Amino acid sequence: MRVGVVREVAAGESRVALAPPAVHELCTAGHRILVESGAGVASGISDAEYEAAGARVLGDAARVYGEAELVVKVQGPQPGEYSHLREDLILMAFLSLPVDPGLMRALLGCRCVAFAMEAIRDARGRLPVLTPMSEIAGRLVPQIGAHYLQRQSGGRGILLGGATGVRPGRVVILGSGIVGTAAARVASGLGAETVVVDRDLDRLRALEALRLRGVTTLASSRLAIREVASEADLLIGAVLVVSSRTPALVDAETVGLMREGSVIVDVDVDYGGCVETSRPTTLEDPTFVERGVIHYCVRNVPAAVPVTATRALSNALLPYVRRIASLGLIDALNADEGLRQGVAVAEGRVVDPVLARSTGMEYHPISSVLPLHAEAR
Repeated sequence: MRVGVVREVAAGESRVALAPPAVHELCTAGHRILVESGAGVASGISDAEYEAAGARVLGDAARVYGEAELVVKVQGPQPGEYSHLREDLILMAFLSLPVDPGLMRALLGCRCVAFAMEAIRDARGRLPVLTPMSEIAGRLVPQIGAHYLQRQSGGRGILLGGATGVRPGRVVILGSGIVGTAAARVASGLGAETVVVDRDLDRLRALEALRLRGVTTLASSRLAIREVASEADLLIGAVLVVSSRTPALVDAETVGLMREGSVIVDVDVDYGGCVETSRPTTLEDPTFVERGVIHYCVRNVPAAVPVTATRALSNALLPYVRRIASLGLIDALNADEGLRQGVAVAEGRVVDPVLARSTGMEYHPISSVLPLHAEAR
């Protein structure tokens, strides 16, 4: 199969979907890999490294889209890329369709098969492609929050770890999934007083079993969130509902109760965010102040460390690209239910039931759109 890797054009996006080791694996298996010139530069990967791995480097995205059967990206296509989409194309990317109606219309209109990489699941129901990005984001956000709490960055002038005889800073983390747990580990390491809030008591028990210093847990409720959020120096939103808009757990009134110069980092703002006052920002212009509180709402936090993030994403994505390339789309979907769950739209129809509900679109079972075997229906 011909697999295309294009340079990302979304604001601040410096990752690339496949690194040279993955390209080499695919080329060794007999596939043709087409890479847009400059696709890996921001991740420290030259065109020569891709060529050494067996790829063919092309001068522009139009040629890659035109020749490839499968295009693998990090972010979903931007408006300037919509004209490259076509009916017989397979696309894999982080799509965030519940909050991007323009891209939804473009994908439906071109009748391609589009995978939302954030929705692909493994045999245990986990999110294998999204997970490494969530781990990186979780490890970054306490560091980001600590930076913006410094006085010269506009913050309160709080050191999260405190000092001898001085109380440490207070961190509140909403959600105890991959992002929340990683953030709790780093906040604990920084010496902060940390509260993790979740409605899933089993997840909270698992977090408590880690015995992280200074970390306590709290069952989620409106009143509980209001109480702890209003006292936070750093509030981290780490809530994700796959294929659906993130619920706003912190209202504007609660944000107004936080101390001036406090910091909010809302990780899943690409799905709407869990704080009412959040709105998407970029790495070039990452913050704004609302009700006296600094908001950091960058949609693609892992892109701040592209050398690490690209390689982690490539490692996670390779098995799924290899499966589609080796078996073909239909046989790959027949063989892997978790991969099938990642298909968001196909042949001009929404085939993800959660996405259909969250966007008000009509749902079509994937078996009614693509010719899957009976046992996969």
